[in-house]
Amino acid sequence: MAAALCWTGFAVVAILVVSGRTGAFDSFGLLANRRQADLSFAGSQLMLEMVRDMTALGGVLLRNLFAVAAVVALLFLKLRREAVLFAMTIEGGWVANSMLKGLVGRERPQIVPHLMEAGGESFPSGHSFNSAVVFIAMALAFAAMSQRHSVRYTLIGSAMVLSAMIAWSRVMLGVHFPSDVAAGWLGGAGWAFLAAALLYKPARAAADSEAVQAIAPSPALRDQGAPKSG
Repeated sequence: MAAALCWTGFAVVAILVVSGRTGAFDSFGLLANRRQADLSFAGSQLMLEMVRDMTALGGVLLRNLFAVAAVVALLFLKLRREAVLFAMTIEGGWVANSMLKGLVGRERPQIVPHLMEAGGESFPSGHSFNSAVVFIAMALAFAAMSQRHSVRYTLIGSAMVLSAMIAWSRVMLGVHFPSDVAAGWLGGAGWAFLAAALLYKPARAAADSEAVQAIAPSPALRDQGAPKSG
């Protein structure tokens, strides 16, 4: 259900973008954090550095470091299937985002000065899409280990908030339209939830089946323990 809601939202935003109906929303979002006089950043220098630090969490280096650390942790916990499926989810999300960028081919906004370097197509935002995939998929993978609903909801909710903050930092820096990051976050979150629904449950069932087989006595032991007819 979460994946369906996210992808429906992504489709709605994509249709609005392609049909050119997001102009007012995009302009408002980009101008909201700028001074009217010279379109410079409206906050303090400290605030700007915090925004740049936030966007760095969704960059290629830090995002992939978190992903690798999660894979290592899953392998350390002897959850090989979950580690492989998590890695497949991350890689598949990157491919999906790249294909969507090439399909839409939207240029980056020129309404306000960019406060950092950014290249490539604008829609959907790669930072937003891929950070949502990595952090939400990571939260889903580790939340499944807890039997407490409060722990699960806290992990998943925190990942959603963190990835949303990374997404909006791209707008504050002027390198993405608000519709870019909205679609990117919805698409990435939808990808993570869809992967969890399709991949992790079968993996868990297979792991449980192996566990049952491991503790079951072998045929030879059953034969030894069976009473002899005489």
